[in-house]
Amino acid sequence: MKIVVIGGSGLIGTKLVNTLSEAGHEVLAASPGTGVNAVTGEGLAEALTDAEVVVDVANSPSFEQKAVLDFFETSGRNLIAAEKIAGVKHHVALSVVGTDRPNANTYFLAKLAQEKLIKESGIPYSILHATQFFEFVGGIAQAGTQGDQIHVSSAKFQPIASDDVVEALADIAVGTPLNGAAEVAGPEKIGLDEIVRQYLSLKNDNREVISDVHAPYFGAEINDQSLVPGDNARIGKQTYGNWIRKPGNLR
Repeated sequence: MKIVVIGGSGLIGTKLVNTLSEAGHEVLAASPGTGVNAVTGEGLAEALTDAEVVVDVANSPSFEQKAVLDFFETSGRNLIAAEKIAGVKHHVALSVVGTDRPNANTYFLAKLAQEKLIKESGIPYSILHATQFFEFVGGIAQAGTQGDQIHVSSAKFQPIASDDVVEALADIAVGTPLNGAAEVAGPEKIGLDEIVRQYLSLKNDNREVISDVHAPYFGAEINDQSLVPGDNARIGKQTYGNWIRKPGNLR
């Protein structure tokens, strides 16, 4: 089948395009770099011609409150309109575990707005809620940096390797629409502060990590329930300890 991957040049998109192509599907990697821009609408009609499935893994270039909401709402509306014209049979979107939890941050709220558009579109859909990628741990450390210290919440989360997210997305993309959401998470539950310490240790970074239950996670205070999946989540194979020691993963 023809599958269009919106955001096909990013971390998840590149891997997903390769995985689906290797499985024998006709896959189009759609991104501004290939002339397809979901925010402006440029190239969408042409890209979606004869497409049966659209997988949206595009991400906002800015996490600022208005910018991120505008990105997901505008791109969402443009995609839905183009999909209806093209007769797309399955819309798949990658989202985040925790978008519907109390005290969600501005990014999560923007993703929730995107999900609402998808659910109300009338197009058969599947939403995959993933936990934070292992690749994102460095960003968590950076966000908590205050001088020579890093202030990080001690709340538990269940991070996952991007390869495991891609595997779950690929299975959903070629399957029957869920008309609902599924969750995928890594195999280990760990505190954000603890995983940041592991990351810094491997990088020989001696900055002190301050565990603070009130430290915000990208603008919102979290607890042990904020970023962890429910009981029926699909569980990835790779642990952080094994993944981070593979060549090229420590950045």
